Amino acid sequence: MPVSMYEVSVPVFISMLTAMSHVLKKAQASAKERGLEESVLVEARHAPDMLPLKNQVYIATDMAKGCASRLAGRDVPSYQDVEATFPDLLARIQKTLDYLATFEPDDMKGSEDRDITLKIGGNDMTFPGRAYVLGFVHPNFYFHVTTCYSILRANGVKLGKADYFGQG
Repeated sequence: MPVSMYEVSVPVFISMLTAMSHVLKKAQASAKERGLEESVLVEARHAPDMLPLKNQVYIATDMAKGCASRLAGRDVPSYQDVEATFPDLLARIQKTLDYLATFEPDDMKGSEDRDITLKIGGNDMTFPGRAYVLGFVHPNFYFHVTTCYSILRANGVKLGKADYFGQG
């Protein structure tokens, strides 16, 4: 039986965003234990030309809600990108998880071959649904989830591989 577009999107996003929430909760506790202002971790970045932790959360949640919406032919909800604390970021993830829970497998039937057009760098880019999910969304989504984890790890938050999967 072929894998559905729903199976390769919504459950994957739910699993990894739940794990991202777990990692952020551990970071919040770490900041408190170490007497750090939360903003030190929320604004942390790997390099001066990289986006800070909060933006990694913005982009991961945007990828998830955007992908599910486009595959189902729905309008993509807009978030303001103003979250600047761990509670704010956790609320954004939860809002995205709640939104993802509104999708059913039938919502995405036939989307594997439907064209998805995005504006990237001012240019239209069109992908068939399958290529959009597997070749564009997944790499971007995992990059930002992993970067969130690695920024926190590099800043002294005690995280292990199991935490990346929400099990630590």
